[in-house]
Amino acid sequence: MQRFHTESEEETVALGERLAADIRRPSVVLLIGNLGAGKTTLVKGIVKGLGVAAPDEVTSPTFTLIHEYGGGVYHVDLYRLETAREVASLGLDEFFDRDDAIVLIEWGERFPELMPADRMEIRIEGHHGTREISSSLRGLDIAH
Repeated sequence: MQRFHTESEEETVALGERLAADIRRPSVVLLIGNLGAGKTTLVKGIVKGLGVAAPDEVTSPTFTLIHEYGGGVYHVDLYRLETAREVASLGLDEFFDRDDAIVLIEWGERFPELMPADRMEIRIEGHHGTREISSSLRGLDIAH
């Protein structure tokens, strides 16, 4: 498990850029944290680090549910969904089965039965502008 500490949105974006260098295709990354913890902020850095979008192009897909940033990078937000059936109707399995996909999922921990066993989990805890961030692997080949 890796642990990080950031003290601003800029530092969180920069951390996301660094983490992106370690993500190999295909990958599913669950972003776990309370509302407002900084999940989307971290995604801004990850997509920048992957070279598929600028941070200001990244918004939470809370209402659209899925954003595609190009290059096989998908950003999913399951916050508004209540049941596993609703999540299953999104067709996430199609993304999970792609050899070139990176799927970044906010609130995926709410539906563990639908998530692949092999994944990266990033936990974010926000405290008065600072964030404690930890990442762990579940069966993925991620460089260190």
